[in-house]
Amino acid sequence: MNPLISVSRLCKSFPGVRALHEIQFDVMPGEVHALMGENGAGKSTLMKILAGVYTKDTGEILYDGKPVEFSSPRDAQALGIGIIHQELQLMNHLTVAQNIFIGREPRSRFGLFLDEDKLNAQAREILARMHVNIDPRTMVGTLTVASQQMVEIAKALSFDSRVLIMDEPTSALNDTEIAELFRIIRQLKERGVGIVYISHKMDEIKQISDRVTVMRDGEYVDTVSAHDTTIEAIIGMMVGRKLADVERIEHVEAQGDIALEVRHLVAGPLVRDVSFTLRKGEILGFAGLMGAGRTEVARAVFGADPVESGEIFVKGAKASIRKPSDAVKRGIGYLSEDRKRFGIATGMDVESNIVMSNLGKFLSCNMFLRRAQIRKTALHFIKLLAIRTPSATQEVRLLSGGNQQKIVIAKWLERNCDVLFFDEPTRGIDVGAKSEIYKLLRALAAEGKAIVMISSELPEILRMSDRVVVMCEGRITGELSASEATQERIMHLATQRESLKAA
Repeated sequence: MNPLISVSRLCKSFPGVRALHEIQFDVMPGEVHALMGENGAGKSTLMKILAGVYTKDTGEILYDGKPVEFSSPRDAQALGIGIIHQELQLMNHLTVAQNIFIGREPRSRFGLFLDEDKLNAQAREILARMHVNIDPRTMVGTLTVASQQMVEIAKALSFDSRVLIMDEPTSALNDTEIAELFRIIRQLKERGVGIVYISHKMDEIKQISDRVTVMRDGEYVDTVSAHDTTIEAIIGMMVGRKLADVERIEHVEAQGDIALEVRHLVAGPLVRDVSFTLRKGEILGFAGLMGAGRTEVARAVFGADPVESGEIFVKGAKASIRKPSDAVKRGIGYLSEDRKRFGIATGMDVESNIVMSNLGKFLSCNMFLRRAQIRKTALHFIKLLAIRTPSATQEVRLLSGGNQQKIVIAKWLERNCDVLFFDEPTRGIDVGAKSEIYKLLRALAAEGKAIVMISSELPEILRMSDRVVVMCEGRITGELSASEATQERIMHLATQRESLKAA
């Protein structure tokens, strides 16, 4: 059996960065081929070349055994290559159906007008096949990140692709949605579709993939059987060293002063009578299933969403927070789960992003930027967080997702906030970088910072949290100390719906 697509000796460089060097890779019909490596290893660059987003510098791409050149995504789509990007590629002002079939909309009988009824029917059929309950007439901008991710998947499936590239497809999905995605993947395998699967979640790789190719620093390392190779061996190939198993930290009850107190907060359908306290030097984990309201609580406290009622106290003083700037003045920072939309300016350089939350500090006479001080500050955080960038003036859009996340963290560290909300801080970040983020969070807590960490990964919640608050359908259903918290107890509280409690 011949590969659907294969590459050999593939090279690609950007200004100041050698992204790929002598890469080899292939995908067989009906195979899930996992592509793994740390952030910055070149995985997304390779996939964007196969999808026609980037053009290669040198090397060969064979499709069905024949050499091909892609000058645009349309070229790749025409051959049957689809991609689900790690960063969402949707238009918020269009409906779900319009996003799925953008540029391929069905026309009326004489071809003069769009056939909206047929468009919505076709989108509804794809979503039903995925077991996704989303109205195709809904504006994408009103959907949650998880729902938008499912729309991205539906869009890729609509092309009937022979090769489907999935770049971190489960990063915003809950367990139920992941199970549905895996069901869809198995259906595609049976139809002979070749799937390239990029993920940092080792359990997913072992569960769904047939082969694994590992990349490191833009170079090919090896291709191995997913079933016959241990997770430890794969990690070793990724990082070039053995990575010690992550051990749970011994937690003690925080004794610091209360840094933040929220009383009876109400803000929309997913924040209903929420109350909690956060102490200096503490990491408070927020757990719950997708749609539980954890992000909505953070956004309400930060002033990003309107508050209907309730009180917020910062260091014991009542705070009136109506907009994010009010929160920042009170020493509160928020790292959004959607870094591309709310965390960074991708068209600006690294140093500008790092100082943007505290720009007044870098002005002289309130008019002129102190460039030397900006550069010095940026280089400090680039070194502190091990941000992989050729220079402080590199455009953020050219960096990997994990390095973009580190820049968001640097932005709030530069502001020196006392209270920090980390919303899915390790989403899309590789195992090596995760360890760095964990150490950073513990170091910040040791300095007296008060941290709320929202995470959908229970092992992460259990490892990092001094206390765990659990939410379900907009309400806090329980609070557990580090010694009390287990996956079973958290999941019990995360499914404790109000209707079930009433019954």
